[in-house]
Amino acid sequence: MSQSLIFDMDGTLFQTNTILEISLQETFNHLEALDLWDKETPIEKYREIMGVPLPVVWETLLPDHSNEVRQRTNEFFHEQLLANINRGNGALYPNVKEVLSYLKDKNFSIYIASNGQIEYLNTIVIYYKLDKWVTETFSIQHLQTLNKTDLVRTIVTKYNIENGAVIGDRLSDINAAKSNGLLAIGCNFDFAQEDELSQADIIIDSLLELKIVLAKLNAEYTKVNN
Repeated sequence: MSQSLIFDMDGTLFQTNTILEISLQETFNHLEALDLWDKETPIEKYREIMGVPLPVVWETLLPDHSNEVRQRTNEFFHEQLLANINRGNGALYPNVKEVLSYLKDKNFSIYIASNGQIEYLNTIVIYYKLDKWVTETFSIQHLQTLNKTDLVRTIVTKYNIENGAVIGDRLSDINAAKSNGLLAIGCNFDFAQEDELSQADIIIDSLLELKIVLAKLNAEYTKVNN
């Protein structure tokens, strides 16, 4: 099996919920101060749609607001996310660094493909020093289509990946894997949904399981091709 792994970021490597609630609350407090909001902060609604591109997020959370207000709100929210990461309020999932270090030592090439914005992803990568293991991070902002499948295809094409896996928690990750001829490894983490995960080739409950899963797959591949 090709030594190439493409990870999602939010809900897979990074525990987005550690900064999500506080950043969203700060954002809707801001809207309320501007007389643009008078309801409860829609945290649960945001959890339901985690993983979709940000324009879709604000169309969903602010259906009755103008595109201009949505854009300004997105910018404010983004600023709060970055600030909370840099304040140390965020967290990686357990064993992320251990697993990435292990995979790197086993000569896996590691990439990140995320619907997050470029600056947001770079802030996480820099703060947690993920660039020690990650070859390159790709944001949906790099594409006009805002499509995860197209984003993964960009990585596959750039690095000539023939076999490998996409590791993520949502259906967009699973679809991106299968559409590009890659293995779909679903992460049963915070934002995962059972009906979506059921479409993955393999489901893991912890990133540590990747060690066993990938070793087994590699052994099977070697056996078949020898």
